[in-house]
Amino acid sequence: MSYYDINAILTDAQKLPCTFEIDVPGLGYLEGNTGEDVKRGTRIDLPLWLGEMLAVGARSGSNPLVTLDLPPALSEKVMNALKADPRTVDLRSLAPHFYRLGVRILQLFEEEEMVDILTDTFKKRAMEIADHAHNTRGALGDGVEFLRGLDETERQLFRAAHDSGKKMRVWSGEVTKK
Repeated sequence: MSYYDINAILTDAQKLPCTFEIDVPGLGYLEGNTGEDVKRGTRIDLPLWLGEMLAVGARSGSNPLVTLDLPPALSEKVMNALKADPRTVDLRSLAPHFYRLGVRILQLFEEEEMVDILTDTFKKRAMEIADHAHNTRGALGDGVEFLRGLDETERQLFRAAHDSGKKMRVWSGEVTKK
């Protein structure tokens, strides 16, 4: 990951549900209450980078300041939908950088089943993406809804597959280069 990678920055800005384990004076503005304290047990959605810092880096004695919960985009409900048929899930509406968010979350949580589900999801959706990239009628017709739901990683894959198909046709002489 590069310091200047805009996709990494946008992934780290994704909100993550966090539960405060201690009272924190003066941080009420995080939940919209200026000048008040954050009480123990308060749940606040914080950016991933901040939640990670408070859960892993900052400690009060031997306890972390916050505990992290899985984001809604990677909830059990979503995982069940992905197990059923990954091609029907609109990943973009869940998180624009869905797979990157999954990688970051898996660095924090040990979820072996989630690794398998996300890997299987990517494989199945990649085949569908390649089909739409090389078959323009499918991309313009029935595949429109599927293509709208692609996350940023999948959109890059679609562009690469589509461009490689065009370059191959130019190389083989089927189409003239413009």
